[in-house]
Amino acid sequence: MLVQQILKSKSDDGVVTITPEESLSAAAKLLAQRRIGAVVVSPDGKSVAGIVSERDIVREIAQKGVGCLSDSLEGIMTRDIVTCRRDDSAEAVLGLMTKGRFRHLPVVEDQEMIGLISIGDVVKAQLATLSMEKEALEGMIKGF
Repeated sequence: MLVQQILKSKSDDGVVTITPEESLSAAAKLLAQRRIGAVVVSPDGKSVAGIVSERDIVREIAQKGVGCLSDSLEGIMTRDIVTCRRDDSAEAVLGLMTKGRFRHLPVVEDQEMIGLISIGDVVKAQLATLSMEKEALEGMIKGF
């Protein structure tokens, strides 16, 4: 399965982004409201400047205390972002996520973000593929 197919299976809400100037508190509220685990940091909603996850926020609070919630995201966001393309395979994406130990991957084409996939999205797609293969094999065995 390709990343493009995974993106098509997701709801078309677009990618949730936040600007680098926003605070950790604003990011935490956005994550809670949208019930998501990470948000892409973008100055324009199209380019990827960084990413902030729930884990990043918790680590920052643990290190600096709750006073850091007013700090801007520029100081906490992960800047060295790994991305994928719509024609990458789910297996390749899972490999990237496992090797890099992250759960969210922006999909970028021509320097513009076109989507965001999570490890949950990829696992769901892989399970759907396995289910279809299982049904096909059972049908062949049973002679359907």
